[in-house]
Amino acid sequence: MNLLIRPFRGLRPVPEKAADVLAPPYDVLNTEEARKSVIGKPYSFLHISKPEIDLPPETSPFAPEVYAKGAENLAKLLADGILIREEGPVYYIYRLRMGEHTQTGIVAVTSVLAYDTNRVRKHEHTRPEKEDDRVRQIDALNAQTGPVLLAYKANKNIQNLIDGVASGAPLCEVTASDGIIHTMWIMNDPSAIEHLTKLIDNMDALYIADGHHRSAAASRVAAARRNSQPQTDSHEYFLTVAFAHDQTNILDYNRVIRDLGGLTDADFLAKVREYFKVKESGTQVVPNGPGCFGMYLAGKWYQLEVRPQFIPKDDPVARLDVNLLQNNLINPILKISDPRRDKRIDFVGGIRGLGELERRVNSGEMKGAFVLFPTSMEQLIAVADAGGVMPPKSTWFEPKLADGLVSHVLD
Repeated sequence: MNLLIRPFRGLRPVPEKAADVLAPPYDVLNTEEARKSVIGKPYSFLHISKPEIDLPPETSPFAPEVYAKGAENLAKLLADGILIREEGPVYYIYRLRMGEHTQTGIVAVTSVLAYDTNRVRKHEHTRPEKEDDRVRQIDALNAQTGPVLLAYKANKNIQNLIDGVASGAPLCEVTASDGIIHTMWIMNDPSAIEHLTKLIDNMDALYIADGHHRSAAASRVAAARRNSQPQTDSHEYFLTVAFAHDQTNILDYNRVIRDLGGLTDADFLAKVREYFKVKESGTQVVPNGPGCFGMYLAGKWYQLEVRPQFIPKDDPVARLDVNLLQNNLINPILKISDPRRDKRIDFVGGIRGLGELERRVNSGEMKGAFVLFPTSMEQLIAVADAGGVMPPKSTWFEPKLADGLVSHVLD
């Protein structure tokens, strides 16, 4: 029986070492930042998720010896008793607290078959080289260590189960270096596990919020192992953390551009006015709803509002603010048709604030910046349900899931 989710025997740090092990996701830090951040931290999970930090600086992060080093580092944490394996299958309840925002989700393993048949729904394309990297990492470790962030449509019965577990004493609580508080509990009551499994299995779909490459890599590993390892089916599930859709927190994902494609400031503004209502502002502009944008150009802030005739009526993908900006300004005016590859455009997560946009423009590195209203979880679900694909850099989720709190061993 292929359930949508199931409990598993997690690999996790002993509670007193959780703070030493917990690390940011592998793709948040570059190699040099990771190398600096682990000074004096021999148990940091970055030694497993970015093991090139333990090899000579000239080593490629994709070299075979990097994946082997990750497996060696994982084996050492196990041998030293820093990481332990759960005796039986459980769920975990995982809470993230960032300032006033709190979200509490379920750590489980989710069906690869459900992913392959679109019951776990996607909204982004993946890049082959990033998939390849995750496949090699899973194979080398024989484990999935980076959880995929999922969302499910909010459900009162599921929330009651979560709240019941989270009212007890936590397994661990760690305040990370960025101030985000990570708390985890174990759900090991058989009746609660069975109830939660059924509640999730009755859902039409789960939605990938963040982690498309890890999901795709898990599917590829399962396909490769299906015939060669019939004695186990652990590869048929992948590590996930699922939150109610109304608890996820999506920030703006903003754009900076290097030049105006040969236009003067005045000519550029004139062309922008063909598509947008433009109003100069004496202060930073934070968009107040969909279809509204902030623009910083030549030391001045402007409020842009897309003209109604340029907003598609019935297309959930084309109506996204990232597409309204792309299709009415970045492509037709700036001639940047492929934001995924064009070096004239870059992306800045909203967690960095509008001051970062001003800094990059004022320094001369960039010519202008655009602030977007955050994509909503409802928009993401609508796109995924329609089988659509969102443009690159459409969503920035905060807070981020930690690496190292729990992993899924493929045995």
